[in-house]
Amino acid sequence: MAAALICALAFSIFAHAQVSGYGDKTVGENPGGGQLPNVLAKVGVTQKLNQPLPIDATFVDETGKTVRLGDYFGQKPALMSLVYYNCQILCSEEMDGVAGALEMVHLTPGKDFNIVFISIDDHETPTDAMAQKKRLMARYKHPEAVDGWHFLTGQQAAIDVVANASGFGYVKLPSADGKTTQFAHASSLQIITAEGHVAQYYLGVEYSPKDLLLGLVEASDNKIGSPVANILTYCYHYDPQTNKQSLRVVRVVQLGGMVTLAGLGGFMFLMFRRDMRLGREHDLTRDRTDKG
Repeated sequence: MAAALICALAFSIFAHAQVSGYGDKTVGENPGGGQLPNVLAKVGVTQKLNQPLPIDATFVDETGKTVRLGDYFGQKPALMSLVYYNCQILCSEEMDGVAGALEMVHLTPGKDFNIVFISIDDHETPTDAMAQKKRLMARYKHPEAVDGWHFLTGQQAAIDVVANASGFGYVKLPSADGKTTQFAHASSLQIITAEGHVAQYYLGVEYSPKDLLLGLVEASDNKIGSPVANILTYCYHYDPQTNKQSLRVVRVVQLGGMVTLAGLGGFMFLMFRRDMRLGREHDLTRDRTDKG
């Protein structure tokens, strides 16, 4: 029974790293404590509930086709998030969190709602978008819903107008060599109504399937939700040793989970060995008793 309880606890820790529990609306974490770097003063999420999105803003989808943002609204709600595809840290965690939560939502992307990711990097291309889509579709494993996932790239003007409308603040961080650009930003997922208004915000990289389901159902009727606690997960890190700005996801929770799992695994191993030794000793005692 103890081993079964430990296994259940270990599984719950692992599962929580992928998706939030049913019915738990989650917010992100501020990993830096009370004091934030100055660069993050312009980074954040201003919750603009009921704000109409610029439906005439034009982008290019992962196939290279020019599209309007309004192409994804009008008849069904949508999930929307601003990310960038070459971010190998927080953005991929956020997109994986969306995919993980939607595996437990009994609605079909493309049929019941759309999913729209928009790159905040105006240098990214449809090739970058397609690579990210293929990666995520391999994880989601629902080929019938692939047409409901949209990965857009665009010019800076279109990106800015959507970012401003949705309250998404971010800062470009050119690298020291000038060859790459990274971004300080927070993780934010928005539910958009069928009419193209911001209905709800979800912050962090883990999302409750039940909350997403209820949010999408309400947004299909153009209902607007309520604000959530504005506690953010930042995609930013400052390296004082090299005096260069770089980005990396804060993996304290994941690392703690791994350490916990390793500790539980070691404890289970020792307990199993102890049980086997006691079992052998019991068998030997019983044999001696039988012979006597």
